[in-house]
Amino acid sequence: MKILIVNGPNLNLLGTREPEIYGNTSMENYLEQIKPEFSSHEILFFQSNIEGELINRLQEDDFDALVINPGAFTHYSYAIADCLKNIQKPKVEVHISNIYKREEFRQKSVTAANTDAVLSGFGMNGYRLAIFSFK
Repeated sequence: MKILIVNGPNLNLLGTREPEIYGNTSMENYLEQIKPEFSSHEILFFQSNIEGELINRLQEDDFDALVINPGAFTHYSYAIADCLKNIQKPKVEVHISNIYKREEFRQKSVTAANTDAVLSGFGMNGYRLAIFSFK
């Protein structure tokens, strides 16, 4: 199974960005840590700070399941929400922090309704749990 992980804006700074919220591990290091656990899957990764690039990647349709952390686009990107609506594959939205314990604007996801599940507040382990759900 090919699993695509897509991260939105500012998540390229994982490991250095607000470590008290997001931890101190980069996404690249985290993926290297978990890949052996999912050796029967091919894990693809894409990150962009640009909404259109995220949509273009999602529309490539070269994966079997999707893990997406839209970052700040979670709260207002109807374009990404519409894109997710058209993906007829298993998909899980992940948030490293518990968005419901943060600022009010972060507590609403316009993208979640177009995914099968949402994981929020499990730290980086949320990605692992999402991938595990596809086994």
